[in-house]
Amino acid sequence: MQKLEIIRSEISEINSALGKKTQERLDNLTKPRGSLGRLEELAVKMTAITGKEDPPVKKKVIFVLAGDHGVASEGVSAYPREVTPQMVLNFLRGGAGINVLARNMGGRVVIADMGVASDLEPHPELVIKKVRYGTANITKGPAMTKEEAVISVERGIEIFESEFKKGIDIAGTGDMGIGNTTPSSAIVSVMTGRSVEDVTGRGTGIDDAGLERKIALIKKAIEINRPNPKDAMDVLSKVGGFEIGGLVGVILGAASKKVPVVIDGFISGAAALIAAQIEPKTKDYMIAAHSSVEKGHRACLDYMGLRPLLDLDLRLGEGTGAALAINIVEGAVKILTEMATFQSASVSRGNEK
Repeated sequence: MQKLEIIRSEISEINSALGKKTQERLDNLTKPRGSLGRLEELAVKMTAITGKEDPPVKKKVIFVLAGDHGVASEGVSAYPREVTPQMVLNFLRGGAGINVLARNMGGRVVIADMGVASDLEPHPELVIKKVRYGTANITKGPAMTKEEAVISVERGIEIFESEFKKGIDIAGTGDMGIGNTTPSSAIVSVMTGRSVEDVTGRGTGIDDAGLERKIALIKKAIEINRPNPKDAMDVLSKVGGFEIGGLVGVILGAASKKVPVVIDGFISGAAALIAAQIEPKTKDYMIAAHSSVEKGHRACLDYMGLRPLLDLDLRLGEGTGAALAINIVEGAVKILTEMATFQSASVSRGNEK
């Protein structure tokens, strides 16, 4: 827990004064005041997070963390558990959706094994931080021990810190793990106080009968484990996942280094909930990429007061929504840094008030 506490203590308030100064700067650009809407909001947020008047957005990294889940044996997913390691290999070959979108936005993808239930072949681009070979079945007991929960978060911090040394201007979160919408629904239900029915969706595409079964299994997991909603690490250990814990660490690590972190979909949202409870200031470093088809994701964002940038009916995960949103963030920063002012362009001002 020592590393986690150190990182937590290093997370400071964002620079709101600089954010205010940035808005004044935006108001002097050649446009009606406020006419670029949320792009202006993003530019303000980027300066406040980084503490830089001209925040760089060149070094973009998506962290895709993978882990398996014991509850997958209960048939909560339309896909078999073997797909997790198969998709990790697909990431490493550059053939997945996140690889395509990361290339499009000029960023790189970091793939990490947090708890895949098999040994993966060594690969120069694969980060091995395996806590265990998948979590236990949450319908029969805790997903992991308290110690393993701490380890998963701290290893996520280590992943971020290692990549930060290479340079990161903006980070995005992503995931891979068959069955991981089930623990995510459990986390969101417990931490937001919403009913299981309100936060549980079809994941990879289960039918009506499968959805009913999934809801019943999540209720059983919560009843058996009784996670404490006021103790984020207790929730993570009892109904979470190793990749979720790793994402918590990535988010906390980013905030500690004043790096904006773009939160992807439902699984990333569940991790963000935990990170925000561990250190509430972390929330100010987050940018919500999109609103997932998974209805629990909207409940998660509403609870944290985060407004998503996009609504494209996405439900793939992998960090795909984050990659798309980073393009928008970069555009917002370029508006701030490249657009002419009324004075420099010799354009007459309006009579706005």
